[in-house]
Amino acid sequence: MIRFIFVQNRQGKTRLEKWYGSYSDQEKQKLKAEVHRTVASRDQKHQSNFVEFHNHRIVYRRYAGLFFCFCIDTNDNELAYLEAIHLFVEVLDSYHGNVCELDLVFNFYLVYAVLDEMILAGEIQETSRSVILGRLDQLNNLE
Repeated sequence: MIRFIFVQNRQGKTRLEKWYGSYSDQEKQKLKAEVHRTVASRDQKHQSNFVEFHNHRIVYRRYAGLFFCFCIDTNDNELAYLEAIHLFVEVLDSYHGNVCELDLVFNFYLVYAVLDEMILAGEIQETSRSVILGRLDQLNNLE
């Protein structure tokens, strides 16, 4: 199960956060800072995209200047979540051309809609890019 999802830039500014558990505001701030410190300090060429974090595991991937981080249970399949991160970025790229940090800032509602189509209650629900894009088109037609 996913505990939380962050998208952070290299400076540590959180551009997206989604929580699938109950945390206090102090815990949230502390977790965001700890995750960024942990992920940003790792060597991209010689270390894996998985890191133990408290009693969980962080699965992350860096795209340009953004870190996409999923905190998952230790018994979950890391590669499935790494693929989910890639699918998330592919769907965003399909919508924005080449997604960048400003796209996340100015179109945050779309980013959360994509995330909500993919993940429900901390579990991956949809893995087909065409289905996700079709649902987003239906949402856009309603507006």
